[in-house]
Amino acid sequence: LFPLPVRGSEGLYMVNGPPSFTESTAFQRDTGKNCKAVAFSKDGSLFAWCNGEKVNIVNLTSAELLHSFDIPKAVCLAFSPKNSVLVTWQAYTTAKDGAAGVPNLQLHDLKTGKCLKSFIQKKMQNWCPCWADDESICARNVNNEVHFFENNNFNTIANKLHLQKVTDFVLSPGAQPTKVAVYVPGSKGAPSFVRLYQYPNFSGPQSALANKSFFKADKVTMLWNKKATAVLVIASTEVDKTGASYYGEQTLHYIATNGESAVVQLPKNGPIYDVVWNPNSVEFSVVYGFMPAKATVFNLKCDPVFDFGTGPRNAAYYSPHGHILVLAGFGNLRGQMEVWDIKNYKLISKPVASDSTYFAWCPDGEHIVTATCAPRLRVGNGYKIWHYTGSLLHSYQVPANEELWQVSWQPFLEGVFPAKAVKYQAVPSELPSAEPKPAQAYRPPALRNKPLTSSKLHEDEPPQNMKPHPGSSDKPLSKTALKNQRKHEAKKAAKQEAKADANQEALVSQNAPRSTLPTVTSGEPELDKKIKNLKKKLKAIEQLKEQAAAGKQLEKNQLEKIQKETALLQELEDLEL
Repeated sequence: LFPLPVRGSEGLYMVNGPPSFTESTAFQRDTGKNCKAVAFSKDGSLFAWCNGEKVNIVNLTSAELLHSFDIPKAVCLAFSPKNSVLVTWQAYTTAKDGAAGVPNLQLHDLKTGKCLKSFIQKKMQNWCPCWADDESICARNVNNEVHFFENNNFNTIANKLHLQKVTDFVLSPGAQPTKVAVYVPGSKGAPSFVRLYQYPNFSGPQSALANKSFFKADKVTMLWNKKATAVLVIASTEVDKTGASYYGEQTLHYIATNGESAVVQLPKNGPIYDVVWNPNSVEFSVVYGFMPAKATVFNLKCDPVFDFGTGPRNAAYYSPHGHILVLAGFGNLRGQMEVWDIKNYKLISKPVASDSTYFAWCPDGEHIVTATCAPRLRVGNGYKIWHYTGSLLHSYQVPANEELWQVSWQPFLEGVFPAKAVKYQAVPSELPSAEPKPAQAYRPPALRNKPLTSSKLHEDEPPQNMKPHPGSSDKPLSKTALKNQRKHEAKKAAKQEAKADANQEALVSQNAPRSTLPTVTSGEPELDKKIKNLKKKLKAIEQLKEQAAAGKQLEKNQLEKIQKETALLQELEDLEL
């Protein structure tokens, strides 16, 4: 039934997902208007929430309350991957006399309910410790170094990763061995860099698996693929110094654990809106470029595989099984979605979810929730549940004076839902289609009875397959081969240009009025050459005479040239005879 917790000014309750959409009885509604945070465990069996008085944990299978912790000010909650620990964070406060405040990050043992450890964590950013999927290690960033704990023993630091100033790190998903991607920002002219390590090999110059350095990075986002073989790094600056973009400047880098790295070449200039890995770990999608934005699928060689053309979009979402990709335009765009079958690169549907601030795939890989939540938008709050074929199955709007803050799917472990064949026919729905009427462009009265003329601001690019045809022997070219190919093409173009110029000159000379003195040739190339040179020199002397007549002061060598005029004239006469 895939329950969805709904958190808002009406309290916290759970709604059963498709097909019933009724309120869930497995969870007792909490009517308090002060529910600040909710969290699911990775397998979806446990659910925690803070209602402004206590942090409660409930087992959704048995509907029993497991623990209730007295932490009224908790604003962030998270479970460890195997449900051993619940982490809570509240805002850090210091005493009035300036003395250090009390630890505000707490780790609770979910078997005993005891507090395992408390830490001081001043910033909300990266507040949560990171675990490996099997909970063998847990890591947190403390004063620009990464501290590692083993087997949930938080009293001893088992390992430290110390570089000059680590500001961010990400642990790899999946089985052991765990890998760590770390980011060190550049300073004093030195570049920023991202390094990959395998735990616990941190010491020595050869210990890193891979390294990529780059300039132009105020902050980075690091994304591991599911198989933990590569990381995509989005490096962005706050300000674009060229003034081309309001969003700063972004570059995309690829780093593999085998040491390979590359800059992902994006064919259109502009911001990078979204980058997502396909769950199959061998492809990723990028939405980029000034509006209308381009979207492209790349392979692990960073070569484009399929280009979706241009359109009003700024986000991409792969289905949990990786067989469907949704490209969407949310935020300041109208909420158009394009649902693509990724195996055959066919468009399935184009639903529109206006004013959406949230999108999520259901773990079954068939259903989608979109929502309009406060504080991003204060009016028209509510959520909609769709089938990927474009059918709207359920829609809920909160009452006019209420707000919706959050809605999400209950997670399930991988493999619970098998992948199904892609459908193209819209599934039946009780609700009418949510297609909004296309807004008509304003037409001044003088043009209203005249036929429409289309004047597009941008010509949209159509989707195109970038893979070489199976019949052709076109292998993706190496960088050097590409460079040489470009040089060759440039030379070819230059030759053609020169040829065109020569033809143009010939035409001009044909059309030019014949000079009064026809050009006489002697039939001897050497003689003709001498005559041509002498005429050239005499012409230069004429120009110098004109300059002198205009009152220009001539140099010594220029005056000597003028004196040679009679001798040159005599020589020319003799040659022409």
